[in-house]
Amino acid sequence: MTSAAPFLRAAVFDMDGTLVDNMDFHNRAWVTLARRLGLEGLTAERFQNDFAGKKNEEIFPELLGRTLSVAELDALAEEKESHYRAIYRPYLALHRGAEAFLHRLRDARLPMAVATAAPQGNRELVLDGLGVRPLFATVVGAEQVKRGKPAPDIFLAAAQALKVPPEACVAFEDAINGVLSARAAGMVTVGITTTTTAEKLKQAGAHFTAADFDTLPPALLARLFDARP
Repeated sequence: MTSAAPFLRAAVFDMDGTLVDNMDFHNRAWVTLARRLGLEGLTAERFQNDFAGKKNEEIFPELLGRTLSVAELDALAEEKESHYRAIYRPYLALHRGAEAFLHRLRDARLPMAVATAAPQGNRELVLDGLGVRPLFATVVGAEQVKRGKPAPDIFLAAAQALKVPPEACVAFEDAINGVLSARAAGMVTVGITTTTTAEKLKQAGAHFTAADFDTLPPALLARLFDARP
């Protein structure tokens, strides 16, 4: 392996839209809530492009154009998230190829982390509901960092928890804000095209793109799994 393409020593995964192909359910829950609040202009596309990866406490003031009390913010967030969980739960499944890829990383002794803006209840639904939490050395949630994506905070926190320099980590993301966040953290970034086109993810800075974990580029797999010298 040349110095221009060094081995990668850890993997960091976004959760929603990456480990699980669930963003349509999130978008539907956001649109339902927006309509109840009289906000007809919030489309699924706008949520995906503008808000995906941000913290709820960042989204709601921007969405409503005003400051919210903690109680109001918590109530609105719970309304949206509980609706999302109810409509997604029957479809809960890892994205194509994710299970095999996670086990391959584990067998190669490459530490893994989840870096997600999803609140605790959503993390429990996916990570515990699918039985994959034990595969990850750490799960970094939005409550552990000051800023959500596209700021690099959550990916930097994941790298710190794994004790691996960010530049030796690969990040998997589906959203433009997530790609911007991982790139700002200095990580090699893979755009998973569940929600956003490969072209847009590359424009945001993704080094690689793939439709799923069964079709990851050979050049990336070589940096993860080729025999160490």
